[in-house]
Amino acid sequence: MPSPSNEDAAHPTGPVLVTGGTGTLGRPLVDRLLADGVPVRVMSRKPRREGDERRCEWAVCDLTKGAGLAEALSGVRAVVHCATDPWREARVLSRLAEAARQAGGPHLVYISIVGVDRIPFPYYKGKYAAERLLERSGLPWTILRATQFHDLVATLTTAQRRLPAVVAPSGFRFQPVDVTEVAGRLAELVQRDPAGRVPDMGGPRVLGAREAAAQVLRATGRSRRVVGLPLPGRTARAFRGGGNLAPGHATGKGTFEEFLDDRYGHRRHNGH
Repeated sequence: MPSPSNEDAAHPTGPVLVTGGTGTLGRPLVDRLLADGVPVRVMSRKPRREGDERRCEWAVCDLTKGAGLAEALSGVRAVVHCATDPWREARVLSRLAEAARQAGGPHLVYISIVGVDRIPFPYYKGKYAAERLLERSGLPWTILRATQFHDLVATLTTAQRRLPAVVAPSGFRFQPVDVTEVAGRLAELVQRDPAGRVPDMGGPRVLGAREAAAQVLRATGRSRRVVGLPLPGRTARAFRGGGNLAPGHATGKGTFEEFLDDRYGHRRHNGH
């Protein structure tokens, strides 16, 4: 269970720190928190972009080295950890947690992935190790696992745009979820008491990999063959077994088709 929140040590009136606040998930989370009237501090490796007029604080920090981390955490009420490092996930979370303890123990909300405890994919194993580390950190914590974001599933096909055919892993299925809906859920969680591991969040529909690829091709106006590719090994077997799915938690509303129409519909309307 998460440690109880320490209102005397953390700062209940301070900002919420969003690591990776300029990324795919971090940016809509920052926008949602600001819309809710929550003070926000964005953590990024880069200085604030000229012309960014959002009413939030900014902290330049390199999480992999810890440079600027103490300053970024100073006076915060809570942290949502959206930054990700495929090769050093647990190490980065450990550094963040230690600095958070020294800063008074703010509530730390961590975004993870459905299936990290079932699929022996290296990145997933790192996310699962980070979860376990957070559980033992002594901090007040909340963990949300989500299924794959829409744009990630689409990229599996668009990244192959120069190939004569599209390859889709045989037997793989996805449950894509709208990133803004995940951001909204995180915004709710960080404004509440620490809750430990909360129910998973998945998209409204499970799609086969070949079906998803065909939808992307139609949306982008491309006509190519989709070829199933059998993949060997434990990781592929776990994906084929649905370890990355959360059909009992299909709480997302936005569909993959709606995402594709929003992203690529203008191309069809303009004749591209």
